[in-house]
Amino acid sequence: MLLALYPQLTLWATRGSDWNGAYAYNDIDEVAYAAYLQALIEGRPRRNDPYTGRDDRPGSPQPESLFSIQFIPPYALALTARALNLSGPVMMIVLACLAALAATLALFWLISMVTGDARQGASGALVVLCLGALACGQGAILQLAAGGVAYPYFPFLRRYLPAVPFPVFFIFCGLVWRLMQSETKRARYALAVGASAAFAVLVYSYFYLWTTAAAWLGCLTLMLLLAKPDGWRQSLKGFAVTGALALAALLPYSVLLSHRATTMDSVQLLTLTHAPDPFRPPELIGLVVFASLALAARRGLVSWTDRATLCAASLALTPVLVFNQQTITGRSLQPIHYEVFIANYVALLACVLAARQLRGALKRARLPRHTLAYVALLAFSWGLVEARITSGVLDEQNVIRDEAMPVNRRLAELAKESAAAGGEAHPVVLATNLIQGDELPVAGPPALLWARHLHVFSGAGWEESKERFYQHLYYAGADDRWLEWELNNRDFVVVIALFGWGRNHDRLTTHSAPLTQREIIEEVDQFSAYITSFDRERAANPTLSYVVAYTQGAPDFSNLDRWYERDAGEQLGKFTLYRVRLKSE
Repeated sequence: MLLALYPQLTLWATRGSDWNGAYAYNDIDEVAYAAYLQALIEGRPRRNDPYTGRDDRPGSPQPESLFSIQFIPPYALALTARALNLSGPVMMIVLACLAALAATLALFWLISMVTGDARQGASGALVVLCLGALACGQGAILQLAAGGVAYPYFPFLRRYLPAVPFPVFFIFCGLVWRLMQSETKRARYALAVGASAAFAVLVYSYFYLWTTAAAWLGCLTLMLLLAKPDGWRQSLKGFAVTGALALAALLPYSVLLSHRATTMDSVQLLTLTHAPDPFRPPELIGLVVFASLALAARRGLVSWTDRATLCAASLALTPVLVFNQQTITGRSLQPIHYEVFIANYVALLACVLAARQLRGALKRARLPRHTLAYVALLAFSWGLVEARITSGVLDEQNVIRDEAMPVNRRLAELAKESAAAGGEAHPVVLATNLIQGDELPVAGPPALLWARHLHVFSGAGWEESKERFYQHLYYAGADDRWLEWELNNRDFVVVIALFGWGRNHDRLTTHSAPLTQREIIEEVDQFSAYITSFDRERAANPTLSYVVAYTQGAPDFSNLDRWYERDAGEQLGKFTLYRVRLKSE
């Protein structure tokens, strides 16, 4: 919990009495989740887009998005927030603590059960959680060993995904373990129902967690069939019940997917491929663990009929399966999310459980009394290193987000006043500072002309999102020479806006391809033509109501002023809020 609060403590220390209520984010994508959460707190429908302001309503249905399909975590948080009269930012702060606590306790419970040692459960939980970024080659090690950017912060704490359902994954594993250990039919079936309920929660929470859970159950089932320990038939019957109920939970899920936005597959970088992906760090860790167990079994030091050995081995093989399932299915979906958010933790859990089993290789010699305490201390010390180095990457952005809170709250007030008076409920805002704009929906109902996370929701298709970005650049005074410079220097915001995430990061898809000079030239020419052909019809679609810019160093609004009348502006902290009105023809 202390490590989870570290970024927030840093923000509080930096801002002091000037703190405006912002939560410190650990990952830039958290802002999209916080925006959707705030929309639900305000009572907007499940299928809503907090960036365009478009909601599902009669006569204007909205397609499903990843946010509306993975609805259990945000609704659990939103209903709690409503009951306690809390805002989205406050819930995000509270969630950081509770997610860390729940994950640690879930792992402690699972490891203690499998190993029969509460001390190993305590130290093992810290090992798994504190070394998660290290196990996938991300985080602090990137900066310390390679001089790269230390990102992300503890991945499992990204709010609200995977932070909320992350402990449920290990609860699922624990229930399956108890099912294997159970001696009565009634207990096995009760545990099967409980495990399938946990699986259903994962299905409607986070894709990468439920698919990993399914992969692990498949690996464990196969190993039971091969090893045939005592009572394996009864265990398989319990697995069959769990699997049948899990399939039932997937039926409504498939219906929701069938109504997904047409752009969702491309935005999420669904790739059609059968190419193997064998060299991810969690895979390598898992293979080392499995090979160690196999060697020990060959020498008679461990037994394959020991369920704890099977559990550790199946967990070790799970990363190999999730990273290479596309060799059979032909579909790969951003495998880096397995690498960062779950497979790394599964591989570390396999290490912890295998370490207990491999003590037999030392003739079951007892460990020195304080060994596990030292292991826990070392893991927590590395966690402190991770916290200090990785949180620093976003410290400046968190300060900007906090400085933007007054103007964002003011816009939320104006939007609510407008809706109460029968006007526009989601007035469109041009936010020239992209960090402030991305954060705006977290404060309330205004919509954005364009924001960094606009394309991840279903309200605007890819082409509309791209044109909104052009319009944003035009109003902010950018020209074709500016765009050419930014693309040649691979500015990640510009590349993502115009070409998608897959062209910015070579680890998001197996078919990554860098931008070519020809593509850059063609894009610059298109933007130049857009500027030349800009007219009042484009200026009115969408029609702006407000503009926000830094008071000092505001952009050149010459293009904006051709089509809109601006008032004198209202200064709120470091930002100035302008009310604008489209000029008559």
